[in-house]
Amino acid sequence: MWPAIRLAFGWVHLAAGILGTEGIAAAAARRRLGGLLGAMARHKDKVGGLAAAVGHFVKVSRSYWPGLFHCYEAEDLPRTNNALEQLFGSYRYHERRVSGRKVASPALVLRGSARIIAAVATRQRPERVKELIGADRAKWAELRAGLTERRQRRVERRRFRRDPEGYLRQLEEQLIQSGLPA
Repeated sequence: MWPAIRLAFGWVHLAAGILGTEGIAAAAARRRLGGLLGAMARHKDKVGGLAAAVGHFVKVSRSYWPGLFHCYEAEDLPRTNNALEQLFGSYRYHERRVSGRKVASPALVLRGSARIIAAVATRQRPERVKELIGADRAKWAELRAGLTERRQRRVERRRFRRDPEGYLRQLEEQLIQSGLPA
């Protein structure tokens, strides 16, 4: 089975080399990877028992195809998600350090979409005050309403977990009250 493993590994290594090449144009990367995937699909019977794995690799690569080459078109977009992982890890580290918690704050789940974006934007360009002045207040209000709604649902779940019978009794009373004629 060693020759089959060597061949399949060579194909995957070539794909990684194509995707990791610095300075390559998006069209060239598409063309090279497309040719490699086509060759892999045509010759997958040469890898014996690994044919299913090669087929899966080709299928998944094709499913990611529409968004696979954006990093070649945007010059500041990293080729891997390592920088993104480092960014989120840095945020978690600083949040734990500031709050004294050993784990991430529950607020990260509730307000993380706003907090992380704000932290990243501040770190990238601290002089954005002029841009913030012209911010869309309607979108801001919509985001705040969504965050408030998520917080309210979380509070209600906590109330239910603490006293399920009391919570359900209160809901029944509200239902009966709203059904009574005024």
